[in-house]
Amino acid sequence: MHVPASMNRKWLTLWTALAVLIALLTWGVLHIVSPWPPRTLTMSTGAADGAYYQFGLKYQRILKANGINLVLQPSSGAVENLQRLNDGSTSVAFVQGGLGPLTRGLQKQADDTPLRSLATIGFEPVWIFSHTLDLSGGLSALTGKRVAVGVAGSGNYKVAVDLLRAYGVIDPQGQPRGGTALVNEGGLAAAAELEQHQIDAIIMVAAPQAPAVQRLLANPTLHLASLVQAEGLARRFPYFQSISLKRGSVDPQHNLPPQDVALLATTANLVIAPSLHPALAYLLLAAAERIHHTATLLNRPGDFPSPKATDFPLAEEADHYFRSGRPFLQQYLPFWAAIFVQRLILLLVPLLAILVPLLRILPPLFHWKQQSRLFRRYGELKYLERELASRVLDDAGRERAHAQLDQIERDAVHTKFPLDFSDRVYTLRQHVDYVRAQIDRQIEHATEHPPP
Repeated sequence: MHVPASMNRKWLTLWTALAVLIALLTWGVLHIVSPWPPRTLTMSTGAADGAYYQFGLKYQRILKANGINLVLQPSSGAVENLQRLNDGSTSVAFVQGGLGPLTRGLQKQADDTPLRSLATIGFEPVWIFSHTLDLSGGLSALTGKRVAVGVAGSGNYKVAVDLLRAYGVIDPQGQPRGGTALVNEGGLAAAAELEQHQIDAIIMVAAPQAPAVQRLLANPTLHLASLVQAEGLARRFPYFQSISLKRGSVDPQHNLPPQDVALLATTANLVIAPSLHPALAYLLLAAAERIHHTATLLNRPGDFPSPKATDFPLAEEADHYFRSGRPFLQQYLPFWAAIFVQRLILLLVPLLAILVPLLRILPPLFHWKQQSRLFRRYGELKYLERELASRVLDDAGRERAHAQLDQIERDAVHTKFPLDFSDRVYTLRQHVDYVRAQIDRQIEHATEHPPP
């Protein structure tokens, strides 16, 4: 059946506009609201012989099982990790407690920083080892000694210098007093120097799982300092807390340590850059749960990961995770399947919000348009009928009337009306025949009674 070109153009315009709207909505959802997570993620860890790097290897294995390639970036420590997060060269990193704005009481910096913490993942005690020095009453006994304090600029170095300055081993300007020598070594290298008597003491900030810490704890010839002033120092330095390494916890058979050891400790933070995809944040939190949930020498099972005492504001994903767990789909589907279904839902919801009302509106609109078209033909027919009733048409007028009736009938025949319009269409055609008969009677009357 013939459909007028004007109507075709109107419907084509309508459907084109709808297609463009759906395309823009789809693009917005898939690229802005819910972009696809990257398959490669970078993590800044620490020295290759440190606990951070060992943790990174565990994260790498878990993320690989979920289709994510985690690239580990060794570093000199937490300070360099923080720099990488700020300059955007890494997406996630381990950051030692005391370097973030919250533990230093800098609320304005905390509000301004884009960095967020996913969790604290464990204690990082300050381990102070020596051969024979009695440091239980404080660190003043280190004056004039060779002390390994970590790589310059690292978080370990900052903590060591803060403690030595508090005991007067270093002056306020940061210069050692009384012939004290600060050795910029850390990790296994510093442990080896201490065992070989090349240095007198080592101040090391590290998790109890760190290879260097395990090596030093297992050496019965070394002495681990127990600070009787640990509680006071924790109040002096807000990023510290006082913890205890219990007697016999390292080696019950040999009673190591032989008594409880009072230690200062910070907490390690898992910190993310603002560019990290939310789905990857949840994946990292699930990995942290598996890696750090177990007990160590210093904490019970389930103490970590924790949303408490973070150095940076807690990420929204972390807040949701610790209150409600992983997103529903990630609990029951593989990672990439969950992401696909989530994006599909995000796409379908707005589309349905547009299409459902539109599909409810279009049939009545189409019905109204068809009805209006039919009524216009009825109107034309009624006007023509009144014109026939009011005067006798001449030959030219009758030809025009016949042409108009033929056009009305063609429209009625060739226009595709809904089935419920069938009776009206047939009625219209009957009226057309009726008016055509009136014209024919006028012609017969004019033939039988020609004008004088």
